[in-house]
Amino acid sequence: MNKPPFAASVSVIVPAMNEAENLPHVFATLPDWIDEVILVDGNSTDDTVAVARRLRPDLRVVTQSGRGKGNALIEGFQAARGDIIVMIDADGSTDGREIRSFVATLINGADFAKGSRYAPGGGSDDLSPIRSLGNRFLTAITNLLYGTRYTDLCYGYNAFWRRHLEVLDLDCDGFEIETLMNVRAAQAGLVIREVPSRERSRIHGTSNLHAVRDGWRVLRTIWRERSRGAAVTGRTQVALAK
Repeated sequence: MNKPPFAASVSVIVPAMNEAENLPHVFATLPDWIDEVILVDGNSTDDTVAVARRLRPDLRVVTQSGRGKGNALIEGFQAARGDIIVMIDADGSTDGREIRSFVATLINGADFAKGSRYAPGGGSDDLSPIRSLGNRFLTAITNLLYGTRYTDLCYGYNAFWRRHLEVLDLDCDGFEIETLMNVRAAQAGLVIREVPSRERSRIHGTSNLHAVRDGWRVLRTIWRERSRGAAVTGRTQVALAK
């Protein structure tokens, strides 16, 4: 599977439900050196799967057996064959051209490359004041409880080595998946680097994210994980990628 410019194979996971209008833009941003693209279809009622296959004939499609973004990503991760797994959104908010930075961060020694809209060079065209305030609050709580130095907790653009799937042991269904990954990566003592990322606005359609409901689920996840294992170990590193 190996191709230039990296001596590691890369799988990109794209969870999607009724995103047929957005996929042409999303797939156009993906680098041509990616080894594998897996679309996890949440039982779409539009032409999501047909459009995706037309755009990328080598696409692998996984039909989601459960519900929610977390469940979709977990099923996509389990199907991935690459050394590195990258997770992006199907609504056009995450730019596939940034994948090179995430992969390079892993190649250069990180275990987990975490996108950040608040790191220097990052930003967002989509965050509302309420969502931004909530994210900062949840990030601060996580940093306090786990000794991390995250700048952006609730962002779905991340990459990691597939060999760490076992230690992450992901087991949630909803949008709290990103928080769960960040907390468990820290608890496991993984080397974590934040990668500046620019979030774009959704191109078509409306998001399934509900700020209050999903924010509450994130908060419960943060608190629940305190009883699951130890706090951050001494070898955990959270820093900005260079």
